[in-house]
This record gives sequence, structure tokens and C-alpha cells, in this order.
Amino acid sequence: MHNRPTTLLLNIGHALDHMLLLIFATAVTSIATDFGVERWEDLMPYSVAAFFFFGVGSIPAGRLGDLWGRRQMMVIFFVGLGLASILIAFTNTPLQLAFAMAVLGCATSIYHPVGIPMLVQGSERPGWTIGVNGLAGNLGLAMAAVVTGLMVKYFGWRMAFVIPGILSVLCGLLFAFYAPRESMAPAKKKPAAGSHDGISVPKLLLIMTIASSSGSMLFNFSTNSNYELLTSKFSAISQDPAMIGLFLAVVYVLASFTQLLVGHLLDRVALKTLFRSVIFVQFVALLLANITDGWFFYGAQLLFMAAIFGAIPFTDAMIVRFVDDTMRSRVSGMRLAVSLGVSSLAVWLIGPIVKAAGFSTLIGVMVVTSCITFIVVSQLPSTPIKTSD
Repeated sequence: MHNRPTTLLLNIGHALDHMLLLIFATAVTSIATDFGVERWEDLMPYSVAAFFFFGVGSIPAGRLGDLWGRRQMMVIFFVGLGLASILIAFTNTPLQLAFAMAVLGCATSIYHPVGIPMLVQGSERPGWTIGVNGLAGNLGLAMAAVVTGLMVKYFGWRMAFVIPGILSVLCGLLFAFYAPRESMAPAKKKPAAGSHDGISVPKLLLIMTIASSSGSMLFNFSTNSNYELLTSKFSAISQDPAMIGLFLAVVYVLASFTQLLVGHLLDRVALKTLFRSVIFVQFVALLLANITDGWFFYGAQLLFMAAIFGAIPFTDAMIVRFVDDTMRSRVSGMRLAVSLGVSSLAVWLIGPIVKAAGFSTLIGVMVVTSCITFIVVSQLPSTPIKTSD
């Protein structure tokens, strides 16, 4: 168990990780105008490096977390994230932006394989701990929407990167002060005895990787297109960036609380049963979103985001359930590298898909992705999560 400041900062770190990664998607129209790019869709591919390195960087980050220490890696995370965000604010061309976004991606890659295993270590209710942490991450998405919308409207898009960047650096200094030093790196500790409850390790890793990849695809498709999707589907607010940001923030905040419910149930209900139920809601809500507009679309958007966010804790829950703490960062890093690396394609595909076939086709791709997740998750055994080591 960690002291309260450390736990709080670890959860804030998750919020900052997602917030800073999603600022670009909210501000892309203003950035495109400033750079002289005719359409925002043409600028989206320049951000793909951030999401690619967000995934690929998880391998060395996870390895260093287990072998060197998670505390040190989290200090690097906070400071690196903040400096990368400030760097983006000083770019003036698409190529400069692509480089700075790649640096941001490297920094963001540290959190999930290091911060979450550090947070759940010794937790008596790992499902709930993961749920609260997931809520924090999605509140970061909400802040990205509303804060960026307000910043762009009143101060310009560059300040939308500078202010959160400074906040992240300050959090790094606080974390270095409050987080107790580790007695030894996790990999040097003696592994605890355990079993895999009727599922082989290769099969488990395959299921986790595919489910995480498809889930991350949905996450990237939705969070990186929601701003423009809401603009397209809700004409009453389409001309007011601040109002769009506010409406989207409400979606993210309300949908985020799904993770608390899921986290609570993960300590009590079989993973497969709960996971498949959440994915079914995704499927239905996405179908509704494709045939509605205005307030009806807004309700469907809230529902499909609640289900997409609600699916996030499951992969971390599987790692806690089946993987010993001595190697959780490395396993998480390998899984994230594949899933987030693959899902970075979603960011690259949004612009071309919408430009060529419209938002209906994009939502259709999301429906198919949800179906793939359901099929893969059906291969899991019906076992509850166990208490963390």
C-alpha cells in the first residue's frame, strides 16, 4: 500500500497521460488553420507517431520499471510528459509537430506499464483500485475536451499545451518528494505462488493482446473523432468550440464513472461474463449513434463512451489476476506495445475514412471492432479476479 500523496499523484498521472495525448485531437482545427493546412483531416496523420510510440515505448518502459524501479520511472514520466507538451506549443510546421508528438508519445508510454502495477501492488481490492484509476484517466479526457476548448477560444491552441505541461512537471517534483524509495526493484523480489486457473500463459497473452488491441482501436477511434463527430451530428452547437468542448466533457465525466462500477464488480463477478456484457452495450450504442442526430445522437454517444470506458479496466484486471508482481510491468509493456502500436492506426485512419466515406463508415468500422472483441473475450475462463500480491 502507498501513502495518500503517492496514490493521489499516481491517479493524477493517469489523468495527465490521457489529457495531454488528446489535446491535439481537440485543437486540431485551430492548429490546421494556424499552419495553413486547408482541412483538419489532412493534419491528423501527423499525430500518429504519438500513439505509435505510446505503444512501442511500453516495452522498454515496462522492462525498466521491473528491473530498475517504478518510482524512478514515474518521476521521468511526469517531467518528460510536461516538457514534451511544452515543446509542441513551439512548433510551426506539420513536420515539427509530428516530431514533438513523437516525443510526447515516448513520455506517455511510461505510465501504463509502470504506474498501474505500482498502484495495485499490495491492494486488497485490485478491481476497485483499477476502476478508480480508470476514472482518473478518463477525467483527463474530459479535461482535454473542456480545458482545450476554453484555451483555444480565449488564449490560442499553444497555451492549451503549455499550462498542462507545467502542471505535469510540478507533479513530477511532488512525486519525487512524497513517493517512498523502493527497497529493491520488483524483478529482484521472490515471486509469489499462483496458478493460471485453467488457461495457459500463451493463450492468456494472446487473448489480452487481441482484446486490448481492439479495445484500444475503439478508444482511439472515439476519443480522437468525438469532437468533430459531435460537430457534425449536433448542428445546434457546431459553431461554438467552447460549447462543443463542454458537451464532450460532460460525456467523458459521466461515462468515466462506469469504471467505478466495473471496478467494484471485478472483485466479485467473473471476468468473461462482465466483459461480454459491457461489449454488447458498445455494439448497441454504436448502432444507435449511426442512425441518430442532435440530442438523440448525444445520448447514444454518452452510452457508447460509457461502454468503451467501462471496458478499459479488464486487461489490467487480467494482468493482476494471472501475472505475478515481479514481472507485471514487463508483461504489461509487451501487451501494450502490440495493442497500442496496432491501435495507433486508428488515429491515422480517422481522417482518410471520414474524408472518403463520412462518419457513418467510421462508426461502422467501430461496430466491427466491437464484435471482434466480443468473440475473443468469449475464450476466457469464468474466474473472478484475485487479491493483488
